[in-house]
Amino acid sequence: MWRDHDGPRRLLTAEQVAGFDRDGFVRVDDAFSPEVVEQMVREIDPFEAEMEDLLRDAGGQLFIARADEITFTVHLVARSAVLRALSASAPLVDLAHDLVGPDTHLYWDQSVYKKPHTDAPFPWHQDNGYAFVVPQAYLTCWVALTDTDETNGCPWVVPGLHRGGTLAHRATDLGFVCLDDAPDAIAVPARAGSIVAFSSLTPHCTGPNTTDTTRKSWIVQYAPSDALIHRPRADGGHDRIALDAPERQYAVLIDGTPVPPGDGAVPTLRS
Repeated sequence: MWRDHDGPRRLLTAEQVAGFDRDGFVRVDDAFSPEVVEQMVREIDPFEAEMEDLLRDAGGQLFIARADEITFTVHLVARSAVLRALSASAPLVDLAHDLVGPDTHLYWDQSVYKKPHTDAPFPWHQDNGYAFVVPQAYLTCWVALTDTDETNGCPWVVPGLHRGGTLAHRATDLGFVCLDDAPDAIAVPARAGSIVAFSSLTPHCTGPNTTDTTRKSWIVQYAPSDALIHRPRADGGHDRIALDAPERQYAVLIDGTPVPPGDGAVPTLRS
């Protein structure tokens, strides 16, 4: 059951929260200054270059990442003190407060770089279709590190479907797919430094990059601190995994109070 958000709020207006509950997303324009965006890019670029080299050494593709097309560089907060600090501070933590709640953990982070003249879109999916989390509704913050629009692979979303829970997904070479067609989809262009925040239940995709430059984004996800990943076992059961890997899954809010990220030994709400 989808539960609307009724406050209190630190960053978003009542209208923005109502729009998020109705449509499954909200855009926060110019959330980060150009100087901070430049700092993010400086931190991420070397790790992304390592991932590109790894993909080439592996024959060009690992899971949904493809050399010279699209890269996913994960757990950056475990490798960069700058990104770790940003993940546990405003405006991201204020968004998490407004749209997740007073007790919130970092769940996942990764960069996604879509390279020039990448013709393939990233297909329609819900984030909860990749790893099933309970409660199902967590928050994805899609931070634009470059200006993005329909020409270079901005996000597209399908408003309203998030209220129905996690859809069935199937695996393809490009990624998991929950929809083949989305006539009601809308594009969400964003300037560098803006955040597109959407529910883990919001079907979304990104289109091709038809330009001569790389479209860069940093994805930061937050979940309730008592959330559990349900991982299927061969015997038909499920393992239930807490969000408590200290180097990359740490409390950012406890009873509404921001928690400094520390050096990896970060306090959590679970033993």
